[in-house]
Amino acid sequence: MDSVKSVVGGQGNYPISAVIIAQDDEVRISKAIQSCRLFADEVIVIDGGSKDGTVQLSESLNCRVYVNPWPGYAKQREFGVERAVHDWVFLIDTDEVVSDELAASILELKPGLMDQSVAYSIYRIGDFMGRWLDRGEYLVRLYNRKAYGIRNSLVHEMPEVSEERTIRLTGTLWHYGYRSINDHVARFNKYTDLEAESAYAKGKRFRVSHLLLRPPARFLQKYFLHGLFKKGMSGFGVSVFWVMYEFMVGFKHYELIRSGKLTQHNAKTSQTEKENKGERSYAVQ
Repeated sequence: MDSVKSVVGGQGNYPISAVIIAQDDEVRISKAIQSCRLFADEVIVIDGGSKDGTVQLSESLNCRVYVNPWPGYAKQREFGVERAVHDWVFLIDTDEVVSDELAASILELKPGLMDQSVAYSIYRIGDFMGRWLDRGEYLVRLYNRKAYGIRNSLVHEMPEVSEERTIRLTGTLWHYGYRSINDHVARFNKYTDLEAESAYAKGKRFRVSHLLLRPPARFLQKYFLHGLFKKGMSGFGVSVFWVMYEFMVGFKHYELIRSGKLTQHNAKTSQTEKENKGERSYAVQ
């Protein structure tokens, strides 16, 4: 397939590859792809093995599509970056849409992308039950792959760039992350699994104080400090979900530590029993 063409060309222009990782999201991926057309010189879709029409739809929109069985977020993202034609890479998810203002700011930026050590962060705002949340977050989404790689983490995989090397772009990345309560709970369950596994793998200690204090502290932060009380039931719901998130991460971390200690204890007990049986057998002889 031919790559998506930018309206900008000529000497001094630095081409950009937009990279999307996808899985069974034919309903939303087209908006993500179309929102990159103004500035992207190609759009690459890395599909983890969708059973719907995600691959066919992406191909019909002139994307280069690769199917790669799901290896995890960071590895899948890196897989896509490695297959980009251009060194400047823009990362976007299937449930995200680049605003016209953001697309214009990236387009205007293209002729000046000479410093590979500089990365660019994007302001992302999410929705919940049909309402946009006022407070978003800045995420590094435009960078040069020669200078930075993807952080090797189970979740929240992003380019490994220090904040002092980033520049904030104008415009918004709209995150249409909400589908339903059931979907939200399912994704929270998956993400908290990954968070807990990451903490366990890093050898972080479980603290009861964190389990007791972090959930209510997160509610106070989201509902009052971040102003979600202004968003009615949507704001209240998001704040409560964050309480659940913090509790699930903490308790799952505890479960992993306890399971690990129990496995070690059982293995040690089994070894001791074997040794004792061996001693008794020798004594009988």
